[in-house]
Amino acid sequence: MAHEKIAIIGAGSWGTALTKPLADKDFAIYLWDHFAEHIEKLREAGENPDFLPGYKFRENIRPVSDLEEAVRGSLVVVMAIPSHFFRGVFRRVIPFLAEGAHVVSVAKGIENETLRTMSQVMAEELAVTDAKPVHVAVLSGPSFAREVSMGLPTAVTIASESAEAARYLQEAFSTDVFRVYTSSDVIGLELGGSLKNIVAIAAGISDGLGYGTNTRAALITRGLAEISRLGVKMGAEPLTFSGLAGLGDLVLTCTGDLSRNRTVGLGLGHGKRLTAILEEMKMVAEGVKTTRSAWDLARKEGVEMPILEQVYQVLYHDKPCNAAVQDLMTRSVKEELD
Repeated sequence: MAHEKIAIIGAGSWGTALTKPLADKDFAIYLWDHFAEHIEKLREAGENPDFLPGYKFRENIRPVSDLEEAVRGSLVVVMAIPSHFFRGVFRRVIPFLAEGAHVVSVAKGIENETLRTMSQVMAEELAVTDAKPVHVAVLSGPSFAREVSMGLPTAVTIASESAEAARYLQEAFSTDVFRVYTSSDVIGLELGGSLKNIVAIAAGISDGLGYGTNTRAALITRGLAEISRLGVKMGAEPLTFSGLAGLGDLVLTCTGDLSRNRTVGLGLGHGKRLTAILEEMKMVAEGVKTTRSAWDLARKEGVEMPILEQVYQVLYHDKPCNAAVQDLMTRSVKEELD
């Protein structure tokens, strides 16, 4: 597979980091971004100084601002676009996709307006445009961009409804430091990757308020219970949530200092306004927008998610963080596995 062309759509931190395992296997990597000035900066610097400074590009990584140049002829197209821009960009990608190409979403969010995951968005857009047949997949798991770019050992999962497509992508992405597992549970991977960001905001709030590790452990555990409830209701495999894209990603995002969503929560716990926190951040914290869509989705599916409910109230109705904690702790008592 070496020397084949791969397109990465989105030159933020995660899209840039994923060039590392692929470039190490001698693929020709075309890294695309909408903003030509951003791409020019990447070309001149030989790295991504805004989102992943210090990670130097190999010669087989080519930053481009022409979408057709990036996508046409690529056997793998990685969609590293935030969920709220995903549909519009993917719609532009479709005309250039080769028949049988593998399109991999690495976004971790749920579309606000439609409550669709990114694989569902892609399926809708492909159906509407009567596009050539392609393979849709998702990649998720505990993987901070900075550590992937440094070549630190990382394990993730790729899911596709096609076992053959999942194995093809497993071979493409796997290196001696980037281990890839396969799964057929596309919806489970997407919900695990999206909803863990909400729990991470809660964990950050807890840490910002000065609560201890007891509190954080409780949030992670009960947060996983909420994610699993919604996921199973929507057809996911229960065991997915005890794997890399479930518990693994949840623990990382709730405890790691590189977590953008935990950073949002820390600021809220320290008494900062959400608008001020987001203005200080260069990168997107997907959990903020996903909280709104997840709240709508939980109501639609009739699934009780008390941590999500309180994070939603803090983010969108300015509920004081202490009051949110109090309301969580004084809910009616119940059996743990109920």
